[in-house]
Amino acid sequence: MNVFKLLSRAPKAVQSAPTQKLPSSGAAANPQLFGRDQSERAPDSSTKSRKRKRGQDAGEEEQDLPPALDFFSWPSEGKKRKRKNGASTEARGGEEDTEEATYGHAVLEPRTDATEEDVYDEAECKRILRSHKLKIVVLEDFAGQDESLLKQKKEKKEKKKSKKRKHEEEEAQKKSKKKDKKQLFPRPLESFAQLRTRYGISRKLAQNIEEQGYTMPTEVQLGTLPLLLGSKKAEKEDEAAESVGEEFQERFMNGDIDLLTVAPTGSGKTIAFLIPIINGLLSEAKNTTSPNPGPRAIVLAPTRELASQIVNEARKLAKGTGIKSALMKKGMEVVQRSDEEGSQASLSEDEVEKTPHAQKRTRKRADVVKAAILVATPLALLNALRLRGDKFAELPSVNRLVLDEADVLLDPLFREQALSIWNSCTNPALRVGLWSATMGSSIESLVIDTLNSRWNSLPSTPALPPRSPLVRVVVGLKDTAIPNISHKLIYAATEQGKLLGLRQLLHPTALPSDGSAPSLRPPFLVFTQTIPRATALHSELLYDIPPEAGGSSRIAVLHANLSSSARSNIMTRFRRGEIWVLITTDLLARGVDFRGLNGVVNYDVPNSAAAYVHRVGRTGRAGREGGVAVTYYTKEDIPYIKNIANVIRASEKLRGEGEGKATIQQWLLDALPTPTKREKQRLKKRGVEARRTVKDQDGRNRARISTKSGYERRIENRLRGAKANAKKGPKEERTRLERADSESEFEGFDA
Repeated sequence: MNVFKLLSRAPKAVQSAPTQKLPSSGAAANPQLFGRDQSERAPDSSTKSRKRKRGQDAGEEEQDLPPALDFFSWPSEGKKRKRKNGASTEARGGEEDTEEATYGHAVLEPRTDATEEDVYDEAECKRILRSHKLKIVVLEDFAGQDESLLKQKKEKKEKKKSKKRKHEEEEAQKKSKKKDKKQLFPRPLESFAQLRTRYGISRKLAQNIEEQGYTMPTEVQLGTLPLLLGSKKAEKEDEAAESVGEEFQERFMNGDIDLLTVAPTGSGKTIAFLIPIINGLLSEAKNTTSPNPGPRAIVLAPTRELASQIVNEARKLAKGTGIKSALMKKGMEVVQRSDEEGSQASLSEDEVEKTPHAQKRTRKRADVVKAAILVATPLALLNALRLRGDKFAELPSVNRLVLDEADVLLDPLFREQALSIWNSCTNPALRVGLWSATMGSSIESLVIDTLNSRWNSLPSTPALPPRSPLVRVVVGLKDTAIPNISHKLIYAATEQGKLLGLRQLLHPTALPSDGSAPSLRPPFLVFTQTIPRATALHSELLYDIPPEAGGSSRIAVLHANLSSSARSNIMTRFRRGEIWVLITTDLLARGVDFRGLNGVVNYDVPNSAAAYVHRVGRTGRAGREGGVAVTYYTKEDIPYIKNIANVIRASEKLRGEGEGKATIQQWLLDALPTPTKREKQRLKKRGVEARRTVKDQDGRNRARISTKSGYERRIENRLRGAKANAKKGPKEERTRLERADSESEFEGFDA
């Protein structure tokens, strides 16, 4: 080696850190949204009493060795190990645990988690739950409610009362209900390692959770997993449920509850409801030798993309456990049918009425789904359950029903389908879970009424289990966007202004360097109001990306009119990073997880505040920082924009930004008009009327998205008409000229 070259080698230039921290830069060390300061500042219990050695820097800390390599450590009080004479095993959660370490002739038990505590401390649980902004309340406890009480309530409501007295009594009832709600403070889940030691879940399930990289639970997992899993030691003297009565205590300790969860987008709700389902199915398989045929758990999702994502997560968690998950597809059968029922179900209602009985088509029935977990959209599952007319087959084997994005599934668009599936699950021990980032009070009352009506329809038998309470878990502020997103509300005046603003985002070099404009980098989503507007915007921006960067292959459009194979192909390319800009409708606004998404552009204003929360929640997932949400609005949107401005203001307050740094100032909120309830309903149902489909000269529905002025479009229409007239015969051209000569030269200012 040449020494002179080595001495003359110049040092490497120090690479400057990126100016912007993007969500796609990597996984977040702490996926929690709240309580980060407390968790980061709290010293570790194992190093609390350890002193710094002489000469050791303050920034240096001693790192603990793994248990397999720490040969000279002495077991502490929290990590005591007992000697055993034989090779006996310790049963944990109904399984034989062979994970033991041998040192010489002694067989030692594996170390337990240092944070494991046998004593329930209600004050400490309250502190942890409040620092993470978790509130757990019992909405309805049905233990003492009989049919007579329900009838008395109905009779009181039916009595004629004056408006003033009725209003006063309603307010008094609301206040009394708020006071009567019982708040719970269960022991929170501090790490996923406690699922095995404290709650006794399956060893294979715990291994799959560890392989997926889940170590620190998010807020929704921290609060809901202890409720759904129950406790391995269901002792009656446990103080966790003393305040809610003995009847509720037994169900609480066994995880026998119905749960309604409101948690921010990207907070891990899918994992929170899949882990208890898989663990419950594994415990049922051990206790029963011949399980019931058919699916035992159903998960409903509003879109096929979200349903496919849930199936993938379920397969990862259930790997090697024997629990199968399936996505409901066309032609699949859920229940066993007879030949007559199968032929009737294969036809639509119109075909059954028009076709004679002897000529009715029959087709070979598919095999019944053998998967324990069935994930489906409401319409796909309802078509598989349809018997004749409005009758549907029953699902007695299903004992767990999950409604993901429950506010949409119980909205008038899907309500009838979702409730039909809910009523088809006739198992008395059915447990229901409703999960969403936004949940209105009307949804809560609908859930309570559905639970009441379903329970009253069940036959009263001695084997009928007691009713389960309905528990609500709220994380953070209800119906608010996550605090780690930067919101930009931009007034573009016209449709041409929105298109120019979007083109500036595609060319960030044209933006000013003072940081006043939003800094957004691909990949990102662009949301439009309707499918024609999405296709029109895609055709307008198709050639905006230069060929050196990939050209038109970097922009794609995704909507419900595409085939399932085309939609899955676009989703795969977008996840791989081959597509940088994906233009879509509200099809991808809910539940779909894009971990590397840098931002969201609302080209068209969302139809409601809840739609805005779900749209912008596609970025900043799992605690990642740097997500940017840009919303353009025009003069047509001014009557409806205040709802979105209030959501942005609440999110920035939750983030801790002052009045000077806030995007939404108070003067803007005072200037914007407040929409009425009727306007909100009209906007949610139809959207902005100015952006609905427009028919062109050929009669085709086409949304007008262009930077061309009205004068340029009129000239193009005249040229198009002239070309069409030129193709006609000379006789028609002569008659047209004669008509033109008979008219005056001045035709006015009409185009």
